[in-house]
Amino acid sequence: MSSLPVYDMSGKQVGQYAIESTDLVNAINKQLLHDVVVMYQACLRQGTKQTKTRTMVAGTTKKMYKQKGTGNARAGSRRSGIRRGGGHMKALSPRDFSYRLPKKAVRLACKMAVASKIEANKVFVVDGLACAEPKTKVVVGLLSGMGILGQTALMATNGHSPVVYKSGRNIAGVTVMSAADLNAYAVLRVKNVVFDKAALEDFKAKAVAEIQEKTRALSAV
Repeated sequence: MSSLPVYDMSGKQVGQYAIESTDLVNAINKQLLHDVVVMYQACLRQGTKQTKTRTMVAGTTKKMYKQKGTGNARAGSRRSGIRRGGGHMKALSPRDFSYRLPKKAVRLACKMAVASKIEANKVFVVDGLACAEPKTKVVVGLLSGMGILGQTALMATNGHSPVVYKSGRNIAGVTVMSAADLNAYAVLRVKNVVFDKAALEDFKAKAVAEIQEKTRALSAV
């Protein structure tokens, strides 16, 4: 049984938290993690690029010269895509790149992402991740005590904590969010994950319950 270090808010180690990656998922599927991360990245794309067609550019629609008798090639207006200042023949237009994978796959990928961080020894636990008032110095001291100050980190709080968010938002590379809002992309894009102990226990309990329910369903077949 592997264990994670447990710290207090001063950055001092006060204990160990026993957990295995198999407590969250039976196995880690790298292809599923890749697919879910690509989905989140696609949803972040703005899709606002646009170029003008011949109907959008400024200019007359008058035929440049008569059809026959000049010796030149047949030509339409100056808005044609083959002329300087004309519209694009295959113009780009705004589009929505977002799409969604099945909910069960997205939730499973989140648990796999946390499990992969546990296997890599990049998960830290804080016994009571909270601040009395917004103070960046408190979070800096915590990260420094853990030895991860200056590295990218995700701080998962037990419920929404505006005080912790305000205390950590000015630190470069640090993201603060509720453990209930975790997703695979948010976990994998950082090097370290800092869990509130109560939040991790709740996360683990839900994962264990889902594994047990799935095992019972398979045994009943």
